[in-house]
Amino acid sequence: MNNKRELSKKNDEKTRRPAAWQIITIVIFLFYMLVPILSTYLFSIATRWDRSILPEGYTLEYYQRAFQISYFGTTLRNSFILSISTVIVIILLIVPTVYWVETRLTSAKPLLDVLMILPFGIPMVVLALSLVQIYNFRPIARSPFLLMGAMVIYAMPFMYRPVANALQAINANTLTEAGQILGSNILGILTRIIIPNILPGILSGSLLVFSTVFAEYTLTSLIVGAKFKTFPLLLVEYTRINGNVAATFSVISFT
Repeated sequence: MNNKRELSKKNDEKTRRPAAWQIITIVIFLFYMLVPILSTYLFSIATRWDRSILPEGYTLEYYQRAFQISYFGTTLRNSFILSISTVIVIILLIVPTVYWVETRLTSAKPLLDVLMILPFGIPMVVLALSLVQIYNFRPIARSPFLLMGAMVIYAMPFMYRPVANALQAINANTLTEAGQILGSNILGILTRIIIPNILPGILSGSLLVFSTVFAEYTLTSLIVGAKFKTFPLLLVEYTRINGNVAATFSVISFT
């Protein structure tokens, strides 16, 4: 009996211990993810780094240069305004639509799923040039409003999936029926019952949309260009001028 207990304990310990391949996989993944970030940070504070494995010296001069650029604050502000506006518009579009499909038009779910996948299959260059050709009239042509519309189309799937999963997890039909029994209308049910319960999904989708729009370069460059310069445009511009300052911008955007 004692031998059996000892064997079972040993087996339990073996099953609890992570396998060697799991540890190796995690280490490789962390190395793959962290080395580029660390390298970018080191390059942003390096005096020179082209003749040795590590930088020859360290300085904060490039951070000082970055903050002294006259339109640095403007590009940062434009990126924040564009990202936050896109998040708000997508929330207003996605949350009521997904709720209505989940509770009233369940047969439209497959169609909505397909529509939310389409932006991933459309190249951003094609999307940008198509919108520029279609809306080639003032005041929309090549304006920040057209850019925001393109961003909404491009980033909408990042909000759709978290919200749809959250609605399925809370059983929206049951909550809707309970609210109707208590005398609440659809708007009251949505704002007082549904949204508070799916708030984690909305927040996670908002973070995905914000980070995606904030870092988007192609759509901004093709639709508005220098008329509404955002942070990614500034980053690419300084990639050609000074790599250390560009690395500084990357670190700032990452943090």
